[in-house]
Amino acid sequence: MKNKMVAVVRYPAGNIRSVLFALERLGVKAEWTADPQVLHAATHVILPGVGEASTAMLHLRETGLDEVIRQLQQPVLGICLGLQLFCRHSEEGNTTCLGIFPETVKRFLPENGIKVPHMGWNTCSQTSGLLFEGLSEDNAVYFVHSYFAGVGPDTAAVAQHGTPFSAALQRDNFFAVQFHPEKSGPVGQRILQNFLTL
Repeated sequence: MKNKMVAVVRYPAGNIRSVLFALERLGVKAEWTADPQVLHAATHVILPGVGEASTAMLHLRETGLDEVIRQLQQPVLGICLGLQLFCRHSEEGNTTCLGIFPETVKRFLPENGIKVPHMGWNTCSQTSGLLFEGLSEDNAVYFVHSYFAGVGPDTAAVAQHGTPFSAALQRDNFFAVQFHPEKSGPVGQRILQNFLTL
């Protein structure tokens, strides 16, 4: 992973440290930053996070990071909340998001015995795209979320929790996963490695 300058977007969201540690295990020391110049100069940018969509989007708009992220030309990866923020709109706080993907983020309904949040290991099917290079179908990855993006034209992997949803999305240089690759063992490590080789 030589010559990689990886930037992790600094904004009010949890679970950043585990992403930084996962990158270190791959031999990458990422910079945790909100500096637009650093983000534009990076070879790869990651928007991770656990948190609430409307609060996160308010911060991104107030700091101008929303426009910075939209303008990025290098590979960009959203993780968990990051995937939801890349979508058009979220029901969480009735929030207009970044609009990179046209999906609407909805809340799981606790019906037919479905537990909310969706938490734990689940399999991905219908995988496609560069993030899943070298991985077979039906690998288990780790999820923790109450909101989801539906299946649409940019879906790169599907998972099921009462309803099918996008476990991964991909459009142009933007990639996103609803699960936590940093907590998903060797499969998650391979997905991060695939992203870093783009």
